[in-house]
Amino acid sequence: MAIQLNLSAIAVASQTIWRRAKPIVVRDVVILPAMGFLGIIILWWIVALANHELMPTPPEALVANLDYILNPFYERGPGNLGIGWLLLASLRRVLVGFLLGAVVAIPLGFLIGMSRGAMLALNPIIQIFKPVSPLAWLPIALAIFNLADPSAIFVIFITSLWPTIINTALGVSSISKDYLDVARVLEMPRWRRITKIIWPASLPYIFTGLRISLGIAWLVIVAVEMLTGGVGIGFFVWDEWSRLNLSSVFLAVLVIGLTGLLLDFAVGKVQELVTHRPVSRSES
Repeated sequence: MAIQLNLSAIAVASQTIWRRAKPIVVRDVVILPAMGFLGIIILWWIVALANHELMPTPPEALVANLDYILNPFYERGPGNLGIGWLLLASLRRVLVGFLLGAVVAIPLGFLIGMSRGAMLALNPIIQIFKPVSPLAWLPIALAIFNLADPSAIFVIFITSLWPTIINTALGVSSISKDYLDVARVLEMPRWRRITKIIWPASLPYIFTGLRISLGIAWLVIVAVEMLTGGVGIGFFVWDEWSRLNLSSVFLAVLVIGLTGLLLDFAVGKVQELVTHRPVSRSES
């Protein structure tokens, strides 16, 4: 009898909590984001009405882009591709350059974080190259590869290195000395210290660096494709602007923003799977 009463009390309490939490969830997940998007659309509409000769209103842009939206993967001859194919081409370049950068940056970050000599040797190089604009690397890449596609990947690679290196080194160097002292007392081999202590403790820092690097890579590819041309969402923006077709430019901006959001969300989910803990809002 007592157990049944307790179960009834728990059920009533959980229903009460759910009733109170449901309006908060709806407000935070649906209403407030919708108000933010509505504010942006209203602002766009006001600016478009003030400069209607060049800038379309939101309904006009929607009508003009219906073909791109409804048929994102069409192929109508050489160079006439749907926006879905252009997005995939840009994503391929970004992911190749980003993954190559991660393969180089994570070991370098470990080396810098674990060795004072490596830190003193490599830190000046990082501090010199880190502030260099991504587009400054493009002429050098074109001189080396003489092709647009590998040059774009190289620029993504070189600009995505620094956040991952710095955050990985910070994570490795921030590990408590007490843990490392205990490992030495237990005569734990160096490789075991790395895999059992240093690597798990530095994973949140590594993923923070990876998320920053991926965001930078996605920013850079649009600018690089504007300059190099070819198939890609960046060149699509420049080509449509050359035709004074701002409706398609607005569509591309929305696609670029949503893709960046999804990329960051995907890396956050991978982080949760690897670290076995949810990513907080401050980290995202």
